[in-house]
Amino acid sequence: MLSSVGLSLVVLLAAVGAAAEERVAHDYYKYHPMPEISNWMVQMAKDHPDVVSIVEYGQTYEKRVIKLLKIGVNTGEKKKAIWMDCGIHAREWIAPAFCQYFVRQILEAYKTDSKMGEMMKNIDFYVTPVLNVDGYIYSWTNETTRLWRKNRSPGTSSCNCYGTDLNRNFNANWGTIGVESDCCSNIYCGTQAVSEPEAQAVTYFVGSRREDFLCFLTIHSYGQLLLVPYGHPNSTAPNYKELMDVGLAAADAIRKVHGKSYTVGTSPAVLYPNSGSSRDWARMQGIPLAYTFELRDDGTFGFELPEDQIKPTCEEAYSGALHIITYAHDKAFNGAVATAAAALWTTLLAVGVTGTNLM
Repeated sequence: MLSSVGLSLVVLLAAVGAAAEERVAHDYYKYHPMPEISNWMVQMAKDHPDVVSIVEYGQTYEKRVIKLLKIGVNTGEKKKAIWMDCGIHAREWIAPAFCQYFVRQILEAYKTDSKMGEMMKNIDFYVTPVLNVDGYIYSWTNETTRLWRKNRSPGTSSCNCYGTDLNRNFNANWGTIGVESDCCSNIYCGTQAVSEPEAQAVTYFVGSRREDFLCFLTIHSYGQLLLVPYGHPNSTAPNYKELMDVGLAAADAIRKVHGKSYTVGTSPAVLYPNSGSSRDWARMQGIPLAYTFELRDDGTFGFELPEDQIKPTCEEAYSGALHIITYAHDKAFNGAVATAAAALWTTLLAVGVTGTNLM
């Protein structure tokens, strides 16, 4: 009988050990396929049920669910919000990696940092780790699909190619510049504005709450840029100076982490003109602070950034994103005191982040 009890205890301990190992298995410094990201989202909600929930808000062309993590303290009242999406372009794998890192970091900071605790009470973070789910899954198929950019909707009756560039499909000067009408092009803008279900999902979810959102961040790669509205050279955002000032301060926060320089400006000024971007659409909806992050690198590795650069890329981008978010929060809740406190806090936190390995 004692032998039987001993064996049962060994089996039980092994099961507990396996469960514990599974809980810590998510590696934030590796690229993960979609099933692993989905499992991670579930685990985040299980581990932090007081502040994290999963929201399903759309469906892809191939009928996969588009999900986000809603992160914040439930106060029972309507709250202001921050939007972040990653993976709108399938091949930009560093972007979903950053969204995962960002979530982990704010949940860690929330436990120990009074400023993050304050922000969690005042605002909700809506984070979509992978917006273009179909395209992202397709980019993992094999080496020939690794650089796939678009979603996976079929072309028109006269075109046998697949996919629309989701970041040319939003209703913001749609189809006017920096796009192609050929459905085989990587920058094919679709048959009409918001023709794609993924763009429809964001348009409805954010658009129906537009007055709640203080900030809209969409994460891309590559080029080390912070892009402000608008992508059309004949349009200027009404708060262009504010967007530039905050963006330049965020780029300074980024540089202080690992010395990487990010260029700030409109897309026509520092990259190329484009229309139909989610960033421009968000600003046109009245969301005051809208930015596109183009993460590392400068073109050496391009869309195939090595995994050993995930950690420094995420650390520096986190510092920049946090500056923008803190500015947006403090402007809404603390009035004009915003900028100095935001800059000081993000700089101090960046130092802590770079000195600590939280794996």
